[in-house]
Amino acid sequence: MADLYRIFGSELSPYSVKVRAYARYKKIPHTWIPRDQRSNDEFGKYAKLPLIPLVVTPDDQAMQDSTPIIERLDTVFPEPSIHPGDPSLAFLSALIEEYGDEWGNKPMFHYRWFYEPDQQSTGERLARGMAPDLPDDQVAGLQQTIIERMVPRLSFVGSSAATKGQIEGSFLRLLAIVEAHLAHRSYLFGARPAFGDFGLAAQLWECSTDPTAGALMRGSAPRVVAWGERMLDPTSDGEFEPWDALAPTLMPLLREEVGGVFFPWSAANAEALASGQKEFTVAIEGAPFSQQTQKYHAKSLAALRARYAAVSDRSTIDPILEAAGCLRWLQ
Repeated sequence: MADLYRIFGSELSPYSVKVRAYARYKKIPHTWIPRDQRSNDEFGKYAKLPLIPLVVTPDDQAMQDSTPIIERLDTVFPEPSIHPGDPSLAFLSALIEEYGDEWGNKPMFHYRWFYEPDQQSTGERLARGMAPDLPDDQVAGLQQTIIERMVPRLSFVGSSAATKGQIEGSFLRLLAIVEAHLAHRSYLFGARPAFGDFGLAAQLWECSTDPTAGALMRGSAPRVVAWGERMLDPTSDGEFEPWDALAPTLMPLLREEVGGVFFPWSAANAEALASGQKEFTVAIEGAPFSQQTQKYHAKSLAALRARYAAVSDRSTIDPILEAAGCLRWLQ
């Protein structure tokens, strides 16, 4: 155990699955520790917040938050690289990773807790995962407790009867775009996984395990389902592709989802936080989208803008971002 990284997580947590997939790809010596009643004491010893994933290094240092975990591990395990050599593509990959983490989580959480069959399915899986020694005749009680705790949290991601159409419309549009993009490649940027794959695929893989979203995916986006499964233990089958090869089918993701949906929402959240608003409303696809202001989202947007500012030569990336409707949100 002394030379292993310990990953505390859950199969139902996209951020846990994301970090585990990264560790598997990099062949980082690690052990997966389900976050349950058995691991409570050890988890509590290291966790600053009650959040997963938690990674404990061989020298007993703790890390939380999936993106910083990967970025820190990448300094120790740089190969195989998850960043295209072209700085423009590397930034686009990071942009998609941010989109997956911050907006891609919305449909995942929405479908999981908005519909009754999904509530029951997820509640039972969480109950059995959290308390693996619980007798079967007591699982239903814990399951109901979890459902009653989680359904009110839909408001945290802006999910409501009023925003249902926007969240589900975004999800279906995303599936169609990624399905077409994966027609001739294994991963978003070619024949090997990039940073963006880890962020987005984990959210969509979780969706594929749930009744409602999973049925939609299997019916309309089998390549996306296969990609999500492939990203559980990804391998490198070749090189990253150049932008000219990626553009025809990747630009729609940047334009319609990242520029058209994610950035307006993310910027509105940051502005609301700066002005001290507890809730905010922004127009998404011509309709109001309201939710509670989130501090972390503003922090991650600031980090993305800093990443953009660090690109020394923007002569290639700026025209792409401008065409996608993303540039103005980064300047």
